[in-house]
Amino acid sequence: MNIDKLAHLARIELTPEEKQKFAGQLDSILGYFEQLKAVNVDGVKPSAHAFEVFAELRADDAGPTLDAASWMRNAPASRDDQILVPRVVDDAG
Repeated sequence: MNIDKLAHLARIELTPEEKQKFAGQLDSILGYFEQLKAVNVDGVKPSAHAFEVFAELRADDAGPTLDAASWMRNAPASRDDQILVPRVVDDAG
């Protein structure tokens, strides 16, 4: 494990003691990945959750709605059937 290269990529400076400590920790973590490679996963379906997840959606019954003219009357300012709001984005980017 090239700890100097990893530190450079992470844009961090490490002391010699930290390099030794973190190199050992990374070797240990990579050792766990090697153990995982030895597990037989033939026939196991890939998943993001331990149990199947189902999206339970309600029936789409919006009910009565207002037409644009009705809700535009309550807007402080509008243009082309859109509500105008104060600008919140700073141009100094």
